[in-house]
Amino acid sequence: MNITTVEHEYGADEIQILEGLEAVRKRPGMYIGTTASRGLHHLVYEIVDNAVDEALAGYCDTINVTINEGNIITVEDNGRGIPVGINKKAGKPAVEVVFTILHAGGKFGGGGYKVSGGLHGVGASVVNALSEWLEVEICKSGKIYKQRYERGKVCYPLKVVGECEKDKTGTKVTFLPDNTIFTETTVYDYDVLKLRLREMAFLTKGLRIVLTDKRKPGEKINHNDEAEKAQINELLERAAEDSGEEAELLDEVKEEETYKERQDVFYYEGGIKEFVKYLNKSKTPLYDDVLYFEGEKNNVYVEVAFQHNDSFNESVFSFVNNINTPEGGTHLQGFRNAITKTFNDYARGSKLLKDNEPNLSGEDIREGLAAIVSVKIEDPQFEGQTKQKLGNSEARGAVDNIVSEQLTYFLEQNPTVAKSICEKSILAQRAREAARKARDLTRRKTALEGMALPGKLADCSDKDPKNCEIYIVEGDSAGGSAKTARSRATQAILPLRGKILNVEKARLDKIYANAEIKAMITAFGTGIHEDFDISKLRYDKIILMTDADVDGAHISTLLLTFIYRFMPELIKQGHVYLAKPPLYKLEKNRKIWYAYSDEELDNILKEVGRDQNNKIQRYKGLGEMDAEQLWETTMDPERRILLRVNYDEEIESEIDLTFTTLMGDKVEPRREFIEENAKFVKNLDI
Repeated sequence: MNITTVEHEYGADEIQILEGLEAVRKRPGMYIGTTASRGLHHLVYEIVDNAVDEALAGYCDTINVTINEGNIITVEDNGRGIPVGINKKAGKPAVEVVFTILHAGGKFGGGGYKVSGGLHGVGASVVNALSEWLEVEICKSGKIYKQRYERGKVCYPLKVVGECEKDKTGTKVTFLPDNTIFTETTVYDYDVLKLRLREMAFLTKGLRIVLTDKRKPGEKINHNDEAEKAQINELLERAAEDSGEEAELLDEVKEEETYKERQDVFYYEGGIKEFVKYLNKSKTPLYDDVLYFEGEKNNVYVEVAFQHNDSFNESVFSFVNNINTPEGGTHLQGFRNAITKTFNDYARGSKLLKDNEPNLSGEDIREGLAAIVSVKIEDPQFEGQTKQKLGNSEARGAVDNIVSEQLTYFLEQNPTVAKSICEKSILAQRAREAARKARDLTRRKTALEGMALPGKLADCSDKDPKNCEIYIVEGDSAGGSAKTARSRATQAILPLRGKILNVEKARLDKIYANAEIKAMITAFGTGIHEDFDISKLRYDKIILMTDADVDGAHISTLLLTFIYRFMPELIKQGHVYLAKPPLYKLEKNRKIWYAYSDEELDNILKEVGRDQNNKIQRYKGLGEMDAEQLWETTMDPERRILLRVNYDEEIESEIDLTFTTLMGDKVEPRREFIEENAKFVKNLDI
């Protein structure tokens, strides 16, 4: 990894104490963000981060993460093992300090780590505080040390519980999340952990991370949910009473659900080069090899890998000590400065750009670019508590210098690749100029017409954006019902004709020329791309309301692709929603019930009886509902169901890849995605 290892011993006194642990259980959200599913999974990342720090220091090459029965997590590494000696300041074993005192760890200037992703003791102690119980085992000097904690409290002093090979070292942490803290769920999602651990392995070349799921199928249900527990009990009772053909069928189901251990191994000798190949797997690369540059300057270790593809979108992700920085920072600025200057110098020198032509912009050069910018730095300074943006000025210079020097040499040695990148950038420049003219024309028209809104928009009368919402509705028929049904004070309706342009396959000039997209841009008020300004947003909620069929799902996906690519802040700040219209209407004895799923319909039928005079209608389109039905099922704020579209920055690269897979040109990755995920789809009408 070319990281300079620490020369001196990682000992007990490298653990420095800053403050106590009392507040964690009272205010867990301050330390892990949320006590919902995301916070639950964050506990695993905190412990894994500590093991990865050992790998960054050059002492660990394997991490095993196991989801055991009962959703108990075990993280085991073959690093040096947390120190077991007495910490002089605390007067207790260093491992106990790490797990029971907040801000105690080897990363506060003690020299335990050259670089680290997080704050070693913060992660361990917070996980301990938020667990029903936690056990740590450490192999050192031929002995196995163990200590157990319950809700952060020490159960017994650190003790020797066995022997190990003298040269074996490492730490094993096993914990059970506290269901009095994580009241929403204590069930781990294997796929969520898989995405994050794969990213960690990409970023640490030569590190092997093994994820194993040892749970039986039933344990993957959230047993904190009383309704689900009751449903499980009912199924068990019915199974006990079943006989004959039903019992045989039950046996077949049980056979299909025979427990199989699930496991994934993540190991990437090529590190971030393989990460870029992974990002480009649903795209067509412009040239064969991934460009890779590395070096160290001003105590900043820099790794950069990139490859252009034939798409029109930029997919650049930056990391500091393996922490994702979704807002970029100085390291990303250094990368962008380097490639903009270097490609312009090459294009001028090789006469691909004429003297009277303007320079290529950074955006032109980054069209279709997939890149990873990763730096390791001893004392990272982040802007804000969320570690989303790097502030170290030395990182900018280090990345700029290393990339500029090595990229210049590469372009001189590889003129064919250099020419293909420059020619794509010049085409992007021309399209950007055409888009600018279209945008300026739109602006001039708007100014002349006094901020005219789209003609088909039925706007709301309230002018305070906080009170307002806009429904993007599929088709004129549904649009007409929605306009009649709405609350005119606060609900605006924008009907769309047909399917909007797939922006994943179009340049900016085509996007600005699309009438449906222009109508949305004007209605929202924020502008798009570099002109985007969220303070000008005219509606607090943007609600996508489409039919409950395949075409409706496709239109929703096209709309989400547009918003994600050109207005991502709308999603990040929680302004985008999906309406959930009912699937069924049931009439009996002049009474009406609506069901939003097959399960809900089944429950209603159990309640009212499965009689011949039941009238059940399956809604396939919004146009099948009159205004009154649409209001009471889908638009009434008191009764409707809205699904907020969330953006998880911890798996940002996976979100980008999913959009490319679903909406890009390559068919085979999309087919694989559908085959893998078809089993999770319900209520599909073709």
